[in-house]
Amino acid sequence: MSHNRAIPQHVAIIMDGNGRWAKQRNKERYEGHIAGVESVRAAVRAAARNGVKWLTLYAFSTENWGRPTAEVEAIMELFCRTVMGEAEDLARQGVRVKIMGERTRFSATVLDMIEHIERSTAEGDRLTLVLAFNYSARREMVLAARSLAERVSKGEISADDIDEELFAKGLMSSGMPDPDFVIRTSGECRLSNFLLWQSSYAELYFPEVLWPDFGEEAFDKAMAEYARRERRYGLVTEDC
Repeated sequence: MSHNRAIPQHVAIIMDGNGRWAKQRNKERYEGHIAGVESVRAAVRAAARNGVKWLTLYAFSTENWGRPTAEVEAIMELFCRTVMGEAEDLARQGVRVKIMGERTRFSATVLDMIEHIERSTAEGDRLTLVLAFNYSARREMVLAARSLAERVSKGEISADDIDEELFAKGLMSSGMPDPDFVIRTSGECRLSNFLLWQSSYAELYFPEVLWPDFGEEAFDKAMAEYARRERRYGLVTEDC
């Protein structure tokens, strides 16, 4: 791959379309989630090959708890089984895994799996794979604001000390670069409560392909689309 192409440092993906993929094939919804796991593997391989350093996948939102109990349980079981099965291979690929989201609603089993994959892949330095699991951007910002308010009330900081940098440090993504490129599969054109603060200047891409069909070729096509974009961060260029 040419090294003069614009490569996003951080790609974030809303993995949408598992249910529709299953419905089109007269399968159960959980079968769509199972099929989507292979697309996760493909995205990890393609991201590393393209030189992407951070890949964040929206795996489970706080709103997903409202789905049918059987589907939620199937997602949790699939998550645990996948984590156990993939940890060794991810570590071998140099992939570090981080889980981003509130952990208070997880069972002890799920918490053990999270600790296992984060610990066993901690040395990875080729790609950081962030799984947004039980994540909500609005909730994340509320928690950050609450934390700052508590610090002000304790006299640790003054209200005037609060700026964008300090606020960002209170987010779950603290220490991560903001996403350069946000992809949502299945053609839906919305962010659905995903990285709202962090995506302020990200390039957005909404391919029609459903997530289980989003393989390495589709990821490469997305990278080519990003390379055609001109990021201005609110500024203007001589051509505008």
